[in-house]
Amino acid sequence: MRIALIAPPFIPVPPKEYGGTELFLARLAEGLKRHGIEVVVYCNGQSTVDVEKRWVYPQSEWPITGEVYANLKDINHTAWAIRDAMLDCDIIHLNNLPGLAHSRFIDTPFVYTVHHPYDPGLSVFYESYPKVQYVTISEFQRKRETMPHMRTIHHGLDLSLYQLRERKQTYLSFLGRIAPIKGTHLAIQIAKKAGIPLKLAGEVQPVFRDYFEREIKPHLDGRFIEYVGSADLAAKNELLGNSMAMLFPVQWDEPFGLVMIEAMACGTPVLALRGGAVEEVVRDGVSGWVGRSWKDLVRRLRTLTTDFVPAQVREYVQQEFSVDRMARDYADCYCECVKRKITATATAGPRRAIA
Repeated sequence: MRIALIAPPFIPVPPKEYGGTELFLARLAEGLKRHGIEVVVYCNGQSTVDVEKRWVYPQSEWPITGEVYANLKDINHTAWAIRDAMLDCDIIHLNNLPGLAHSRFIDTPFVYTVHHPYDPGLSVFYESYPKVQYVTISEFQRKRETMPHMRTIHHGLDLSLYQLRERKQTYLSFLGRIAPIKGTHLAIQIAKKAGIPLKLAGEVQPVFRDYFEREIKPHLDGRFIEYVGSADLAAKNELLGNSMAMLFPVQWDEPFGLVMIEAMACGTPVLALRGGAVEEVVRDGVSGWVGRSWKDLVRRLRTLTTDFVPAQVREYVQQEFSVDRMARDYADCYCECVKRKITATATAGPRRAIA
């Protein structure tokens, strides 16, 4: 079986820093390869994922500077990738919206992973392509959609890339976009109320620059509240691995939250607020705590060091969110799509010639 994985063209696969979808694609591609499945990733030329790669655009472009031109670039990249993949791939696995419109014209089965939060307008668009196999990344997300072919596959990590650190230092961590919906300001509030230093890492996108200047920067002193910038894999291991806990005070319905399993892979529990798939990812009392309010998380911090053993936190990730499990689930999904196509073709019979 040969699988085409189509990524957006803007961020390399895997990403150097920001890029949850691109991190997922890199791990999936390499996991499928280990399972003996042939994979080609359509990405940009700066990608380093260890499978066959093809691209139109040699350079990354992030952050995106012009929405209209970026959309045209995405459409051009995706249309080219689908045309190329249909020649020799058994499955075309999309991870960006433009490709869905092409599924009407091609017999190759399509899989689409829904990386976006629920949006009524997007759902109407998805329903226009009922033959596509949709994959949601959480049950929370799946229950809000109505497409006929749909299943949930949780993300997974290659744990060999994350270091278990048994001894923690006395600080909390936050990793993610510096944005209101991620609750960066609440992470600062929790740390101050608990009296525990906080290290913040993540991208400050132009649209949230005012939020950073207004809500975050005034609290930064380089000692108690410290901003360390964006984080690559090595920096993630350092930041997350050494921290007592990672704060995830989410303020929206997070579809999954990949950074949570990255923290737990380092043996670091996650203290999160309810929202979206959080309660699917964090197992209360096993890999972290899920609170109703930021005050709940402050109270939990008082017993944090006695509640969690780093090796057990990592073991939970190994059991529930390994890349091998994710690759097996996707391989099963691809096989079901091929079987469905074979059945549909046999049922339809030969096409009637047009006079």
